[in-house]
Amino acid sequence: MRGERVALVLGAAVWAGGRASPTLERRALHAAGLWRSGEVSAILASGGVGRHAPSEAAVIARLCREAGVPEAVLMLEERSTSTEENLRFSLPLLREVGAASVVIVTDGFHAPRARLAARRLGLAALGPLSSDSPRVPLSANRVKAGLREVPAYLWYALRLRG
Repeated sequence: MRGERVALVLGAAVWAGGRASPTLERRALHAAGLWRSGEVSAILASGGVGRHAPSEAAVIARLCREAGVPEAVLMLEERSTSTEENLRFSLPLLREVGAASVVIVTDGFHAPRARLAARRLGLAALGPLSSDSPRVPLSANRVKAGLREVPAYLWYALRLRG
């Protein structure tokens, strides 16, 4: 994998019974699509155990395997519990495999904060960042998640000054 492009999939909620939330499923399937199209040569799934087991990374990897991604190109970071930790804990793994470039896979409303945190941690990330699709309906949960990003972005901007 040395010198290749890696998709870094940021975690999201795992529901009871180990089911992926729609956000997590969307991100995992987007990463699998990037691999199938040859845009990335490996996928790094990032996310620890939240309210429900297994880890977000394990669920991302399972969804990617089910979408045809071979085990050999999947890596897991299973300690993180925030966007900053997703990126911070993934950096050593990316260095270890000699990733030449990284594509952060997240949702459009989350992408600005993820990009800010990556930049502050010294990670130059490429697009496409968003797993959003015109087919994804705008729901109250997605609006709420988008609105939550405004104060979160400001918090990251102040706290991660570099």
